[in-house]
Amino acid sequence: MIEVLLLAIALAMDAFAVAIGLGAKSQKHSSQYVLRLAMYAALYFGIAQGIMPLIGYLLGAVLLGWLAAAAPWIGGIILIVLGGKMLYEVFAGHNEEEIDDIAEEVLAKNSGYKSVNHKTMFTLAIATSIDAMAAGFTLNLLALNAWLACLIIAVITALFGLLGVYLGWRSGTWLEDKAEALGGWVLIAIGLKVMFFS
Repeated sequence: MIEVLLLAIALAMDAFAVAIGLGAKSQKHSSQYVLRLAMYAALYFGIAQGIMPLIGYLLGAVLLGWLAAAAPWIGGIILIVLGGKMLYEVFAGHNEEEIDDIAEEVLAKNSGYKSVNHKTMFTLAIATSIDAMAAGFTLNLLALNAWLACLIIAVITALFGLLGVYLGWRSGTWLEDKAEALGGWVLIAIGLKVMFFS
């Protein structure tokens, strides 16, 4: 169960970083607006992060029959690559600019005040959960109920989405990169465990 919680937290870091960016861009808005934005972030990110690993799990279950001997190595490499990608984005500085651009799109102008652009929010939820689909493959290698794991991933991501908007609204973007880096290191650690200790 600890592995599922760590995986869920690591996978939620992309959504968390984006939610912080959304909150930071909303600092001049009312608390009612931020509450609505936080609820949307929780809903969109949570559902997407719950469904994508399930898709990866189901696809992985089919492939494992053919690749049973190499499955721990494949799963470990997937997690290490995903973690490395997250760390690269942090250290290369690409993430912050992308989050700022996306936040501007999500907070589309509408009759004099800013409201949530649902189409962009949906696209953003899918974009932040693609890594979760790849990570879902590794659920086949862990001794756990994949359906429960996906539910846990969805709930934790929703909570991080909600929290991220409020943190960004209150304190700006200083946590974005730290959250992303933490997620990357956790994915690498789980990947190494899957490869060498499963």
